[in-house]
Amino acid sequence: MGNYNKAELKSHGMGKELVEPDWRKITLEEAEGILKYYPKIRNIKQLTWHSPRPFSSAAIALTDSGYYFLKRHHFAIRDVEAILEEHRFIEHLRNNGLPVSNVVKGESDKTAFTLDEWTYEIHLLGEGDDWYRDAVSWSPFKCKEDAYAAGKALAQMHIAAETFEAPKRKQSPLISSFSIFNSAHPIKQIEEYLKTRPALVKYLDDKRWKDDIQKHILAFHEQLYVDLQKLKPIWTHNDWHASNLLWANVNGKATVKTILDFGLSDKTYAVYDLATAIERNIIEWLELGGKLDCTVHYGALDALLAGYEFVRPLSKLESHVLYKILPLVHVEFALSEIDYFYGIIKSEENADLAYNTFLIGHVKWFGEPSGQQLLNYLKQRVNA
Repeated sequence: MGNYNKAELKSHGMGKELVEPDWRKITLEEAEGILKYYPKIRNIKQLTWHSPRPFSSAAIALTDSGYYFLKRHHFAIRDVEAILEEHRFIEHLRNNGLPVSNVVKGESDKTAFTLDEWTYEIHLLGEGDDWYRDAVSWSPFKCKEDAYAAGKALAQMHIAAETFEAPKRKQSPLISSFSIFNSAHPIKQIEEYLKTRPALVKYLDDKRWKDDIQKHILAFHEQLYVDLQKLKPIWTHNDWHASNLLWANVNGKATVKTILDFGLSDKTYAVYDLATAIERNIIEWLELGGKLDCTVHYGALDALLAGYEFVRPLSKLESHVLYKILPLVHVEFALSEIDYFYGIIKSEENADLAYNTFLIGHVKWFGEPSGQQLLNYLKQRVNA
């Protein structure tokens, strides 16, 4: 693994370039302090790597007991209760044979702890290699074989998740939910969403957000609500990107060995999660910028869907919902990103980018020829 260098102390930002991180890195002294809650982990020798991923801080620690993955969240983003929601889902999946990250228990068998203004969790290092360690959000699969393996693993997770009984997550920033457009009246639902998010209200105060929603987004909502009511809600991952998986080559085939990072998980629908996987891995949004076009990787799309349906064939209804829900899967999370950037990080620049590009720009693209081509492609699969 080696020692970390300066480049690794930078963070993934809103584009392809590394930026200064939102949160300071975990220090050796800090790591030693949190281990007082984990008496079975002995003597940290060094921190061998710091994660460049945004929204939290994480590091790999070499100890006398082996390697561990340490993750720290600011309490404004995740408190212990919120982390335990994720851990219960992870435990259920593990108990049902899924290769998920292994959460470490500390004193009194607790798996998350608060120290000062921070919330901490520790995981064993997952099995497999991090083929996509340096991949930023929305970067594509390296090959169709990886896409196929990712599709299979996602379907396996959904089957296991069907027996997980838990309510939707409590309100927290940066959770990928689908409550706004799982409603007959999205504008009213957004108004409800805003009542508990004063920073987001302040940011949107000088925006014509209702006009933007009406003009660019509501057309994709038509008839979707009725179809969704016929589907069974389940807990889903909601950030199914190649960089959240660990990999291995088994008998010449790409294989997912460990599923990581359930931080965005919530109770949605299997087809929502599949659409999110398409949105995260198949469309190169970082090419969009001020343009109206970006690359769609149709070969990887076919492979992802083939892998998924090899394990869990989509119903006719789910196939119809897939092309209807795809333009909307990022909308609610984009609102959460705006709230995070404006209210917690105090970056109006990033909040503007989240509003103009992520919230509105992505949905507008689906009204352009390239976006319409993708939706029609998925629509045609229903009757193929």
